[in-house]
Amino acid sequence: MCANLVWPPLCPVTGEPVSAPGELSPQAWSEVRFLDAPWCASCGRPFDYPIGKGALCGACAAHPDPPCSMTRAAFVYDEASRKLVLMLKHAGRTDGLSVFGRWMARAGAEALAGADALIPIPLHPHRLRKRRFNQSFLLARALSRNTGLPVAPHILERTRATPSQGGLSAKARQRNVAGAFHVREKQKPFLAGRRFVLVDDVHTTGATLQACARVLKRGGAEDVTAITLARVVKAVDPLK
Repeated sequence: MCANLVWPPLCPVTGEPVSAPGELSPQAWSEVRFLDAPWCASCGRPFDYPIGKGALCGACAAHPDPPCSMTRAAFVYDEASRKLVLMLKHAGRTDGLSVFGRWMARAGAEALAGADALIPIPLHPHRLRKRRFNQSFLLARALSRNTGLPVAPHILERTRATPSQGGLSAKARQRNVAGAFHVREKQKPFLAGRRFVLVDDVHTTGATLQACARVLKRGGAEDVTAITLARVVKAVDPLK
């Protein structure tokens, strides 16, 4: 409370004063595109109008039964919202995590149903040492506080230091992360028959989420879904 008097909390999007750290100003609320139904039952791509329960977008209809059965995101990743992601991912600011967790829990209610644990997308050890934190783990922990689900950060490991996915096409992203993730040997007995929710910051093409889900399903997981803070939405989404 005293800290707020000395350093008044500001909206991370507009810089206007707000009531609590991480909260949005009225202007920011009008600019950030929060996601909700109607959306693709599988990947969560928003529809312009209701199509019917269980409806799939064109990409998901063409590629049924993906390893990650459902993905959801709190808001659209665009010019207005990118500050919310970048302040965590690159600036290491954690003041927005409490509200991020609430938003992700609301948007991801379907993906969370019946889940046993949250699994943050792992960083390669070299990148983790350089960045000093894993933003996906921080988001998973915030989501855990809102859902009561445990965070299981040691099930998956990233064994190959892949180049940044930025600027790559959908197919190039798939090639980039192919074989990059593995289930830790000691964790394999924990997978059988369980349902997991992957947690990451941004869903762009879904290549990373699908690669991780594929490894978990091969290890015996019954179902894998995913929740991200943001999602890129294009006029025609690339194939997952």
